[in-house]
Amino acid sequence: MDSGTIVHVDYELYNADTGDLLETTLEEVAKEHEIHQEGRGYSPLVTVVGGGQLIEGFEDSLLEAEAETEYDIDIEPAKGYGDKDTTMIETINQDKLMRAVSDPQSLGIGSPVEIGGRTGILTLFAAGRARVDFNHPLAGRTLRYKYTIVKVVEDRAEKVVALLKSNSGHDDFEVDFDGDDVSVIVPQSMLFDTNAAMMKFRVVSVLREAMDVGKVSFVEVHEPRAAIEDADDHEHDCEDPDCEHETHAHGEEE
Repeated sequence: MDSGTIVHVDYELYNADTGDLLETTLEEVAKEHEIHQEGRGYSPLVTVVGGGQLIEGFEDSLLEAEAETEYDIDIEPAKGYGDKDTTMIETINQDKLMRAVSDPQSLGIGSPVEIGGRTGILTLFAAGRARVDFNHPLAGRTLRYKYTIVKVVEDRAEKVVALLKSNSGHDDFEVDFDGDDVSVIVPQSMLFDTNAAMMKFRVVSVLREAMDVGKVSFVEVHEPRAAIEDADDHEHDCEDPDCEHETHAHGEEE
């Protein structure tokens, strides 16, 4: 793959030391390994080859990969999520931990906890002390990726849609080009997303880096409410010409 190519990738990510499946884009594989998540949409990862969105070892492999070919690679921590940093493992008083979490009853070894704006994993909770590991959960692990590039995106509008979806989590974008300028009709689901403004800022940067587009316009289409008819008009409908209706408009009685 050339750097900058947009691809769809199906993958399985394993802990190379234990063989445990950590993540996958394939629903049947998730079910087989009993890590299936109900309500989640399983679909290929969309990424820009060489774009720095993935760990170094995976990026390096994609640059040498061909479409529709299965690969099985091991990635050492140095090209993954790094080695464990002991300075990022902290021991604190249990009372401090209990005050920091919103639901103390949910605490358990392996639970994610947020303290001082940082998220870590609880690894010890005993004798009045708590130990929290603020390293990335995959730090220090050798990772095994089994992957296939299932599609190389060629069409310009399709490239934009792929980048919008992968960087916003939303689907059903409509894209139109006028020269190098691109107009994007935002899906209804994104209109109610409180993070929409930040998403737009991010995807504009991604589009310009990946495709060198010109002006980017976002169009919000707010559908009209369904016409609400006066219920009395239906309740009193009849064929009798003597049937009388009482109607109201703008608060005035007719």
